[in-house]
Amino acid sequence: MQRAIESKSERPLGQAVSRAIEDGLIGGRKELFITSKLFPTDAYPDGVLPAIRETLGALEMEYVDLYLIHFPARLKGEKRFVFNGDDVIPLDMKGTWEAMEECNRLGLAKAIGVSNFSCKKLEQLLVHAKILPAVNQVEMHPLWKQTQLREFCSEKGIHISAYSPLGGVGVIWGTPAVLANQEIKSIAESKGKSAAQVCLRWAFQNGVSFLPKSFNKERLKENSEIFDWELSGEDMKRLNLLPQKRVALAEAYVSPNGVFKSCDELWDGEL
Repeated sequence: MQRAIESKSERPLGQAVSRAIEDGLIGGRKELFITSKLFPTDAYPDGVLPAIRETLGALEMEYVDLYLIHFPARLKGEKRFVFNGDDVIPLDMKGTWEAMEECNRLGLAKAIGVSNFSCKKLEQLLVHAKILPAVNQVEMHPLWKQTQLREFCSEKGIHISAYSPLGGVGVIWGTPAVLANQEIKSIAESKGKSAAQVCLRWAFQNGVSFLPKSFNKERLKENSEIFDWELSGEDMKRLNLLPQKRVALAEAYVSPNGVFKSCDELWDGEL
């Protein structure tokens, strides 16, 4: 997370949590599950501990519940969102993960994991890991169901968490195709539910956690109303037969002369 972003999200979040505890809205920090990520510019052995301590300082917390390597690559230079493939350098998988393990041992992160890791990159990490990644947070929705990766992670005891479970609408790389899909809308209509609720219930029935984003109170409420009904076996079959396409290709990490020369190489063929 950029320092500029930290001042707009992490610090206000920490302040909001403190206020909620003071006002009795929550009983204490232990009632919350806070996740943060190691930004790629800090993804090197000596960068991990300073990065998590900076995050904890902004949050005014002693620990996060989960700390993730944001991406299986390192960026040179200062923290920023605008970059290209020439700014990408190889990730020191062994050394960076050892530093993540130290975060766990010191109690700064109750659990550690990764994000955007393919099966191949997870295999490379597991060769060195003394503490297994608890989570792999990846793009997942009915139009990109991650079957191969979910099977691999299930075998290794790694939980899958789905970001952009509704297709990333409103995100710079997102797509409206998920919520606009006619099959999803048809199932939603038959259930008296929204397309978003069908997508979230599909993720829930696949045993993954998911991270829908909304600033709309009504949609936030709607997104939480998925636990007192279920999709039938036929509904799940229809959803699992939808054509598949990864949306978040992360082309910025790709360069003809860089570490990843194509999206296929970046994602190890998982396209």
